[in-house]
Amino acid sequence: MEAMITISQAAEAMAGSYRNCSGEMLISSVSTDTRTIQAGALFFALRGEQFDGHKFIENAMAAGAICCVVAEDAQIPEELPAIVVKDTQIALGHLAAAYRRQFSIPVVGITGSVGKTSTKEMIASVLRQSFETHVTKGNFNNEIGLPLTVFQLNQSHEMMVLEMGMSHFGEISRLTRIAQPELAVITNIGVSHIENLGSREGILQAKLEILEGLQMDGTVIMNGDDEMLWGARGELDCETLYYGMENPNCDLVAKNICTYSDSSTFTCKIEGKEYEFLVRVPGIHHIYNALAAILVGMRHHVPMEEIQKGVRAFTPSGLRQTLIQLPRWQIIRDCYNASPDSMQSGLSVLALTETKGRRVACLGDMLELGEISQGAHEKVGKMVVEYQADGLITVGKAAHDIARGARMAGMDPAGIFEFEDNKTLCQALPKLLKDGDVILVKGSRGMHLEEVVDAMVAMAEE
Repeated sequence: MEAMITISQAAEAMAGSYRNCSGEMLISSVSTDTRTIQAGALFFALRGEQFDGHKFIENAMAAGAICCVVAEDAQIPEELPAIVVKDTQIALGHLAAAYRRQFSIPVVGITGSVGKTSTKEMIASVLRQSFETHVTKGNFNNEIGLPLTVFQLNQSHEMMVLEMGMSHFGEISRLTRIAQPELAVITNIGVSHIENLGSREGILQAKLEILEGLQMDGTVIMNGDDEMLWGARGELDCETLYYGMENPNCDLVAKNICTYSDSSTFTCKIEGKEYEFLVRVPGIHHIYNALAAILVGMRHHVPMEEIQKGVRAFTPSGLRQTLIQLPRWQIIRDCYNASPDSMQSGLSVLALTETKGRRVACLGDMLELGEISQGAHEKVGKMVVEYQADGLITVGKAAHDIARGARMAGMDPAGIFEFEDNKTLCQALPKLLKDGDVILVKGSRGMHLEEVVDAMVAMAEE
């Protein structure tokens, strides 16, 4: 936190009142975790289903906080230096919005059902070629993480790229009002969180909330191969640009696509000239990420050779799709999240990966699909057969429907293995895997399939 904000300014931004401290005191940083507090910090006592930050306010003060943001109904010591607000989480967002307004830099906001994190990283890779770029780290894409990302802005930054996640209506609306983006990117409309949003039409409505915080002269960039996003053309009160591979009417179209086991190439015609791009990770879905990044780069006048360089420099982050080469086998680790669309992307990468042995899909539950869960899991099972996997391992209750779908599509039951949890699967791994195999490990984040990956790594190194 570099811009100067005083206690009185913070209280005003959050519609709160301060007590037991000077309004002229400067805030040096913002924290929601007593383990990360630095001297001069403002501590937010957040509440959740499993925690209440008000229980740690004395720890926060002992660690160096100068003041705590507390809820008006909280029971706290009378002498505590505090800013009292109605809701501490909402107040966190209001203060982040005020802090963001102290910087005039362009902001790119990204949302979508699938691929938003990889798209964010691809866009950041392109923009970094010409600008000092601040970007959402990890999964800091919610109503706590995004404000904390904003507070890390400093005067050296020339651009900011923010990912916006959601599971309910209204969340992206609040996030975009904090971010105030100049460019908004929507990757696609899938079925993630359909349990909460009711339908794909509801998901589209929730994703389009990103436009509520868009600056007056802002632009939205969308996937034109997504029929729901393409259907929104002409209905939005802002400039709209589309990218795609299949829809020739998009503003930017990828052609001459070649996919390999470790990369892909494509060309785009831009202002009458043909340019070639190389993505150094497998999966045709990363071409969509690259197309969005190219449009963002062009919008900010990044030279085309620098855009090409940025696309080449992209690497996935965290638990997302990463190829792990081991002495006995290869693992495609993709444990961050799962939906039918992202499962298809993972299976396509598995099909393209070179191997001396079998291609095995190890798939876990896709969560938050509500009433469509059974059909969606069966559909993924049919995809396993379509992409010619040699073996299928499922883990979780819903994933039994993946196995059922694979059997319905003609997969040999002898090549299908079903497990209730990670522990029993890990115990069975020595009998399931063979030297030379390549294994896709993918499921929703809540399935913690990185535990299975860790067991596979340990076995391969024995």
